[in-house]
Amino acid sequence: MASVPSLASTLQQQLADALTAALPDAGAADPLLRRSDRADFQANGILALAKKLKGNPRELAAQVTAALPAGGLIKDIEVSGPGFLNVTLTDRAIVETLAARAADDEGRLGVPLKDDAGTTVIDYAQPNVAKEMHVGHLRSAVIGDAVVKILEFTGENVVRRHHIGDWGTQFGMLIQYLIEHPGALKHEGGASDGEAAMSTLNRVYKESRVLFDSDEEFKARSRDRVVALQAGDAETLELWHRFVDESKIYFHSVFDKLDMEIDDPDIVGESGYNDMLEETCRILEETGVAVRSEGALCVFFDDVKGPDGNKVPLIVKKTNGGYGYAATDLSAVRNRVQDLKADTLLYVVDARQSLHFRMVFETARRAGWLSDDVKAVQLAFGTVLGKDGKPFKTREGETVRLEDLLDEAVARATAVVRDKADKVGLSEEEIVENGRYVGIGAVKYADLSTSAVRDYKFDLDQMVALHGDTSVYLQYAYARIQSILRKAGDAVPAAHPELELAPAERALGLHLDQFGEVLAEVGAGYEPHKLAAYLYQLASHLTTFYDQCQVLSPDNAPEVVENRLFLVELTARTLHRGMALLGIRTPERL
Repeated sequence: MASVPSLASTLQQQLADALTAALPDAGAADPLLRRSDRADFQANGILALAKKLKGNPRELAAQVTAALPAGGLIKDIEVSGPGFLNVTLTDRAIVETLAARAADDEGRLGVPLKDDAGTTVIDYAQPNVAKEMHVGHLRSAVIGDAVVKILEFTGENVVRRHHIGDWGTQFGMLIQYLIEHPGALKHEGGASDGEAAMSTLNRVYKESRVLFDSDEEFKARSRDRVVALQAGDAETLELWHRFVDESKIYFHSVFDKLDMEIDDPDIVGESGYNDMLEETCRILEETGVAVRSEGALCVFFDDVKGPDGNKVPLIVKKTNGGYGYAATDLSAVRNRVQDLKADTLLYVVDARQSLHFRMVFETARRAGWLSDDVKAVQLAFGTVLGKDGKPFKTREGETVRLEDLLDEAVARATAVVRDKADKVGLSEEEIVENGRYVGIGAVKYADLSTSAVRDYKFDLDQMVALHGDTSVYLQYAYARIQSILRKAGDAVPAAHPELELAPAERALGLHLDQFGEVLAEVGAGYEPHKLAAYLYQLASHLTTFYDQCQVLSPDNAPEVVENRLFLVELTARTLHRGMALLGIRTPERL
């Protein structure tokens, strides 16, 4: 199915052609088209042209208006102020364009693939081996998953990378403990689910930490074990793999609760770049990008200084010969650019790490791994706050476990779904399933409807509210349309371009037509909150439409019923597609 140009792009082209025809001396001119409250669109470009050509803007506007093709797209065009054009489109053009979108049987609703598609490697969802996932891991996973889906929909080739923390000195302690307590990783009762895996890992970590802090001989053996791990000792590596595998059982159980698909080949942790670290350091030193300072290999920056006014370096290799995080991150850049052929490196990482990544990216540029053709972007995100506006903690002041938070969201949502279940005849199985979709959707939408860089308050009462800017409101809008379609009987959705549209129908139709433009903007700027805002506005337009334009009224002519069914069905398909791109399900009945 060919893509369908939006009404705005078609009008933009007609106005640009008219500008060229009426004002050949102007060259290629932008009509500066935008949405308007006074009409459907307003074109503001003539004022600048008039200044350039030293002409009367209203006279130039009249010339441009006369050069526009008659009929078809434009119903009315008014010259206002100093040459502004207020443009109203024909109802026929609106319905015919929407009909072309509805005819797309590939599920894209006529949205085009972008012309300049490349390869983006996106680094997101980065838990740590042998450690519990907490609320701080939520945003990277949710934002990253949505951006992946949106970029892929626009036509970008996306490579997922989950840079898990699977290396470091703590593994010497854990592995040494396992050697001395061989049965430590066995699950009680033989269970193998994620909760059991994490419970086991927690127990082993706590027991080994107690021993490490109290027994100097064990501490010494643990440090020797770190050396063995870094040297590639076979027994040590085998036990390290057991910790990684056990952690993956747990990771997958959490991501399943989040309704996210994480594939093992995409999990390339810190250890995945070990073989590259020494070469990375050698290249940086030989090219003069990094220099020795007090025994460490460092990169310095004129604009990065500490509180004392001295330059703060990026430490690539420590004085003791160990590698810093920078060495791993720079090796990952090399791998992603040289081996994965990425045009864009996208890091969905906490804003508090912005300085680190700014220095890593600048170092990679100096080394030639990033260039005008290859860019690196940190999609920085803010902190999840409690209702009190402070970082989200338990009553005891502990960091909130991610699983506990998700379970509570599902429980709250299930109660909301159950409260309405009798009205729509939901079975217990449907209540449980929908409760999960509504609860997880509520958590994701609260995150994604906020600009990533901002902090946001985690308020479950607000998240599962049926009214306001929540995913539940959007899910109910979708389910309500499905209910109308089920009640339609013999009436079927069908576009009728010959009909005159009511104001609420026009507003809904014009908003539906913006879907592709919004997705292009969201994909270009990595801004899923703009898609969430579009979907909320769509549901709001739908509510106004319901209030003013009854769909199945016996007083309506058959073609009016069919055309309104067509509008609501296309609205449902747009809601469904948009919510899916945010990683949120839309149940058929709620």
